[in-house]
Amino acid sequence: MGKEIESILLQRGHEVSLRASSEHPFTASDLHGTDVAIEFSKPELAVENMFKCFEAKCPVVVGTTGWYGRLEEVKTVCSEKKSTLLYSTNFSIGVNVVFHINRQLARIMNQLDQYEPSIKEIHHLAKLDAPSGTGITLAEGILDEIKRKDHWVNRASEKADELALESERLGEVPGTHEIVYDSEVDTITLIHQAKNRKGFALGSVLAAEWLVNNPGIHTMNDFLKF
Repeated sequence: MGKEIESILLQRGHEVSLRASSEHPFTASDLHGTDVAIEFSKPELAVENMFKCFEAKCPVVVGTTGWYGRLEEVKTVCSEKKSTLLYSTNFSIGVNVVFHINRQLARIMNQLDQYEPSIKEIHHLAKLDAPSGTGITLAEGILDEIKRKDHWVNRASEKADELALESERLGEVPGTHEIVYDSEVDTITLIHQAKNRKGFALGSVLAAEWLVNNPGIHTMNDFLKF
C-alpha cells in the first residue's frame, strides 16, 4: 500500500516528505512541514501513530483497521489536541458506494423476512484481521436496518437473530465482499471485487487532499457527501 500511495502522490504532483514503517518508526517532530499523513500500518501501531500526528497537529488519514475498540479514545485525544482525522474501514470509492447501497437495500429487505441476509469477505493471506473492517462495516449497516437480526457472527449461522459474516484468506486476493439475500425462490447478490490495491490508494490520497482544508474528525461519508 505504501508503494501504491507514493506512486499516486507523485503522479498528482505531491512531494513525499516522510516514509515510515514498523522497522523505521517516526516521531512527532519528524512531521514538521508535512501537510497531511496517510496511515496504513498494523492494528497494534495505528493508535500510537495517530497520537504522534495529533501531537504534531498534522492531519491524518487512517486506513488501518483492527483498532476500532479504541475509536472513542482516539476521537477524544484528537479533539483535545485540536487536530484533524479522517478514518475509514475502506478507502476504495467503489466500496463506499457499496456501503451506501448496502444500507438502502437492507432498509428494503427489512420488510421481506423471507430473505436471509449473509456476508462473505475474501482477502489475501497476509490480511491481519478477520473479519475485515469492511465486512464489519457492511454487517453494521445491515444490522442498523434489519430489525430481525441482533448481531453478527464470524461464521455460518442458521439462527434467526444472527447475521453470518464469513471470512476467507486466499492467495493474493486484494479484497472481495459479497452481500447475499437468499430465499426459497431466488437470490439477490451485491458484490464488490477489488482488482488491485490502486483503488484503496487513490481513495486515501483523494481524502488526504480534501482533509487539508477540512479540520475536525471525519469519515469517507463526509468526503464523498453521501
